[in-house]
Amino acid sequence: MISSSLPLHDGVVWPSGSVAVALTFDVDAEAGWLCEGKQYENRLTTLSEARFGITRGLPRVLSLLERHGLKATFFIPGETAERYPAAAHSIIDGGHELAHHGHAHLRSDHVDEVAQRREIEEALDTFESLGVPRPSGYRSPAWELTPETFALLKEFGFRYDSSCMGDDRPYYEVYGAHTILELPVHWSLDDWPRYGWNIDLGGVLGSPAAMYDEWLGEFESAASEGHGRSLVLTMHPEVIGRGYRFTHLERWIETVQSTHEAWFTTLDGIADHLSSTDPKA
Repeated sequence: MISSSLPLHDGVVWPSGSVAVALTFDVDAEAGWLCEGKQYENRLTTLSEARFGITRGLPRVLSLLERHGLKATFFIPGETAERYPAAAHSIIDGGHELAHHGHAHLRSDHVDEVAQRREIEEALDTFESLGVPRPSGYRSPAWELTPETFALLKEFGFRYDSSCMGDDRPYYEVYGAHTILELPVHWSLDDWPRYGWNIDLGGVLGSPAAMYDEWLGEFESAASEGHGRSLVLTMHPEVIGRGYRFTHLERWIETVQSTHEAWFTTLDGIADHLSSTDPKA
């Protein structure tokens, strides 16, 4: 059995603008490395780079959103919320959406169903203990769903997922008897493939000007095509929060806002709008 895509009804119209734009941030911090193995507990430099996302990246992001009057979706592992409760509350206090991103940031395709269930339950327990609203959205670490993940999302009542790439519009991801609203992502719309680098694997240190051009090109394509297009940017505070990259993100936002063709909203906001127009959403 393989998964499939089920389109939304024709004629999706956004409340304002021709494109629904969601700025999303994966606040992994140290969990993004500790999940790779116990050896990372001793790699203090690597962990300090991850911590930059909390100490500098996240405050910059929240300040940017406030300046431009925007709301965003933040996917945060339970361990990160547990380690940095003030960061989790700063997201909520800013009026943003906090969504589920596992607990220890374990890749779903690397662990069994028992561990996947634990990842969901432990994060939900952490959010509850911190007084954080129960998340309605989910994003799998490394964007990899398995059949077991899919069934768990339905069991725990998540209203949408944002891990798959079957369309550049919201759609329904289908596996067997299960269907979930998918708010799709793509590697080209993620900062990590552009800038992710570590001492073991190397990587890339791309040009933020190229990021600006390519992301603007994607928006312009969506605006010209219409048909319920969405644009979900995925960013990591420790990555996009570096000053010279951050400048180009703000320039991109200012450019898109000036066109008056974008509806900036959270992923939950997109789901809310679709639920009012499509009974399956």
